[in-house]
Amino acid sequence: MYIGSTDSRGLMHCLWEIIDNSVDEALAGHGDTIKIVLHPDGSVEVIDSGRGVPVDIEPKSGLTGVELVFTKLHAGGKFGGGSYGSSGGLHGVGASVVNALSARLDAFVDRDGKTYAMSFRHGEPGIFTDSGEPSPDSPFTPFEKKSELVVVGKVKKGVTGTRVRYWADPQIFTADATFDPEQLRARARQTAFLIPGLRLVLDDLRGDEPTHEEFFFEGGISEYVDYLAPDTAVTDTWRLSGTHTFTETVPVMDANGHMVSTDVERECVVDVALRWGTGYETTMRSYVNIISTPKGGTHLSGFEQGLLKFFRQQIEANARKLKAGNDKVDKDDILAGLTAVLTVRLPEPQFEGQTKEILGTPAVRSIVNKVVTHGLKQIFESPKRTEKAQCALVLEKVVSEMKSRISLRAQRDTQRRKTSLESSSLPAKLIDCRSKDVAGSEIFIVEGDSALGTARPARDSEFQALLPIRGKILNVQKASVADMLSNAECGAIIKVIGAGSGRDFDLDSARYGKVIIMSDADVDGAHIRTLLLTLFFRYMRPMIEAGRVYAAVPPLHRVIVQNAGKKPNETIYTYSEQQLQDLLADLKRRGKKYVEPIQRYKGLGEMDADQLAETTMDRDKRLLRRVGVADGQKASEIFELLMGNEVAPRKEFIVSSSDTLSRERIDV
Repeated sequence: MYIGSTDSRGLMHCLWEIIDNSVDEALAGHGDTIKIVLHPDGSVEVIDSGRGVPVDIEPKSGLTGVELVFTKLHAGGKFGGGSYGSSGGLHGVGASVVNALSARLDAFVDRDGKTYAMSFRHGEPGIFTDSGEPSPDSPFTPFEKKSELVVVGKVKKGVTGTRVRYWADPQIFTADATFDPEQLRARARQTAFLIPGLRLVLDDLRGDEPTHEEFFFEGGISEYVDYLAPDTAVTDTWRLSGTHTFTETVPVMDANGHMVSTDVERECVVDVALRWGTGYETTMRSYVNIISTPKGGTHLSGFEQGLLKFFRQQIEANARKLKAGNDKVDKDDILAGLTAVLTVRLPEPQFEGQTKEILGTPAVRSIVNKVVTHGLKQIFESPKRTEKAQCALVLEKVVSEMKSRISLRAQRDTQRRKTSLESSSLPAKLIDCRSKDVAGSEIFIVEGDSALGTARPARDSEFQALLPIRGKILNVQKASVADMLSNAECGAIIKVIGAGSGRDFDLDSARYGKVIIMSDADVDGAHIRTLLLTLFFRYMRPMIEAGRVYAAVPPLHRVIVQNAGKKPNETIYTYSEQQLQDLLADLKRRGKKYVEPIQRYKGLGEMDADQLAETTMDRDKRLLRRVGVADGQKASEIFELLMGNEVAPRKEFIVSSSDTLSRERIDV
């Protein structure tokens, strides 16, 4: 419930809880450095230079602050006591949950010239007797009558901070759960952007070559937007900010230790940085007290409502100039090409679940709405020539997106699941299947008429459809929506899939359960497959995310092994040069002969129908490679790098990666 899962995702969430406590100290103005150390024994350590966890006895519970924070739910410094003006804490359970899910946790606190320490085993305080390096397997003696916070050293006057090292419980987490340095790196960079002046140090001591990285940025979220933006700018990076108050009823612990509902006045600080670019993708990051909210919440809803309200007013006022007609823009028209970072800070935010992915505080919606509307109004009313020109460009871009959306929707409305009356609207070159069962049907996108000629008799016409394309389709990563729609090949593919495209794509309307890209096993075939995947990734991404897009894997070689006597010869297909050489070496070792020359397929058209069916189309014998998107952001960046407008980064990537590239990765 608190960490989301028991795999690597849950393991990382535990680490975020500890890191967030240190970040909250930095947010409050205490400490300028956070260090994260991944130890070879699987433990992780977080070190900060904040004020240190309180060590005094808390009168209501009779426990030291350290034990209270690490063992009691809803008892953190963020809960009702006003220790933080804003923090990422929700329930006050982060540290105590991490402790409960750890085989061992050691907490060290530097305060008042001393270093205090306390250890826990599965959340229970006690003493480990270590013979060498600290280990969760060391003998453990729990405290029986009263817990003891031990003084283990001295520090210079004024030195404060907290060090937490813990070993995740292997009985709780799966065996393959590991700390992901790439996620840590991204989180550290993000936090350094969001808290200017905070230094984050990441030391990974695992493996043969330990790594050391530091992240430190003086700029704020404006620099973060510039870092995230994937395209050329249409506007400068604009900053919208404001502060408002609201009243909220929250539980506060009274003198008897009971939680009592109390009305308190909150202050919400909103800071937004945004800019529009020439592209069509939306890059949006939202944060509550530096905690990322990937699934949005009330603050993101308020941001989008503010944008929609403001732009509708602007376009309505300039309808004749913009030739907008009576149509109204919607949210997605405005978000196209937008890169934005939204941060709100408020005490004790309400989240939907401890994983903190969705903000639930209702009052934040209207506050963000007001800040966005007011900030944009100031920019659009600015007398500066540059801002006036940029505002005009943004309005033109939004109206253009609206017109493209309306055109796409009209096209989608003509595309329905095939019936005997509607089939005439489909492309003439489509060779459809008889089955109307979407789940069981599949369409092969084949390269050229020669491959089509072989594939047609090789298919099972009951459930396999064929769509030939002419060579290399349009590179849609560079092209506009209008260019993509006017391209005959792209338009045919979208019409045949039958689910629309872009923001209007409806996965449930797709006419086929599988889309299989069947191109030649050469460089040109790989390029065609890449162009087709770019089309699907950009305009029909839910098909990829649902695992319904595949690449056929045709063989490269056909080896006929000669058998003695009347026993029929054996046909073996190989799919790479290495596989062929291994096969030939094995045949030589076994004394088997084979027919020479060995057939090398240069394209699908060289196969006869039986060979193509057996190797590439027969469900019982073929090999398919499913296309997936494990990391949408990373995939988007790679598509932009390899297929986008910027040539220089692509050339640099090709030059720098040529030595490390495996030929197997590009199926050559």
